[in-house]
Amino acid sequence: MKIAVLGHGTVGSGVAEILTERKTEVSSAAEKEIELGAVLDIKNFSGLSYSDKFVTDYSEILDDPEIGIVAEAIGGTEPAFSYIKSALKKGKSVVTSNKELVAEKGAELLSIARAHNVNFLFEASVGGAIPVIRSLYTSLNATGITEIAGILNGTTNYILTKMFREGQDYFSALADAQKLGYAESDPSADVLGFDAQRKIAILSSLVWGSTLHTEDIPAEGITNISAKDVYLAEKCGFSIKLIARAKRLENGKILARVSPALVKKDSVLANVNDVFNAVLIKSETAGETVLYGKGAGKLPTASAVVADIIECAKADGNIKSVFWQNGAQNTAADKNSHRERFFIRTLSKACFMPKGTDEIEENAYITPPLTEKELFMLEEKADEHCRFISKIPLFE
Repeated sequence: MKIAVLGHGTVGSGVAEILTERKTEVSSAAEKEIELGAVLDIKNFSGLSYSDKFVTDYSEILDDPEIGIVAEAIGGTEPAFSYIKSALKKGKSVVTSNKELVAEKGAELLSIARAHNVNFLFEASVGGAIPVIRSLYTSLNATGITEIAGILNGTTNYILTKMFREGQDYFSALADAQKLGYAESDPSADVLGFDAQRKIAILSSLVWGSTLHTEDIPAEGITNISAKDVYLAEKCGFSIKLIARAKRLENGKILARVSPALVKKDSVLANVNDVFNAVLIKSETAGETVLYGKGAGKLPTASAVVADIIECAKADGNIKSVFWQNGAQNTAADKNSHRERFFIRTLSKACFMPKGTDEIEENAYITPPLTEKELFMLEEKADEHCRFISKIPLFE
């Protein structure tokens, strides 16, 4: 079976390398011969062992009956969406690492794949080399999952790790991340929480069977986390992590959010550092399961793409458990249906904190459980002399 790779950037080149250099191992795992058939890119990369595989016209891939699986590594929504849709309709399975596309168009593409008895798989879209997607639709799909929470962005986790370990401020830690290639020159999608927002949308949609739209998931990044917040969090036994979280309430609605959170130092997630990711899955029968590993990087992500290629090659038609649909079933919960504690830092000493508030030190507090509305009303009481500087939920 021949494989086509769309795009020869970081991930695409990694996939092509693995398929070429580890052809024997990949074929053995797939239980059939797997070979790189074509690489679509506007550039022609010379000097590679597979330089003869490059094409610039997608129709050559689409019309080649020997190509049974397409690995999309272009990124963005177009032309990736059009390419994937046409490949599925041609009876070719598709694998991708494109989280933006999966979050936005996943239900439609999964429906097309099912209609044509092929597969649309996306393990590499969340967690890099961590097999979180596969675990959700195989090992854990019958355990009654109630909550998913995790550190899903390596860039922000690296920055926060530097702030805690070395006392750096946000901007110097970001600069280090950019020098090492962990952060883009424009890091907005990472540091503002949008990357993690897309990933938790994908996980939620897969687990609970209906699209959870990114616009229904409030996202707050780490740009306002200060060295003072770090100091106070450590003082009371917490780390600060960017946590993406989705919880199914008793009424069936989904409460989801991406934000910095105070995490107890003795918890698993508090000890996930640098560019590593971790996903905590809570279920009715299996209890808590934690998946941990490198969440990004050329070869870890490419390895996840190749794992999906192997899965498609071995599959006998469409994998029914990899599916969700558009609909209102997974509607977002009212944010005032949930209470949680908050870390609050004010400009000067506050005199209006609710009963049960713990004072960490002057101007810094941990509240009793509050709804979003109650928190808003509390902030409204603050005058300009004791306005809120920080308000960070506790992950418990």
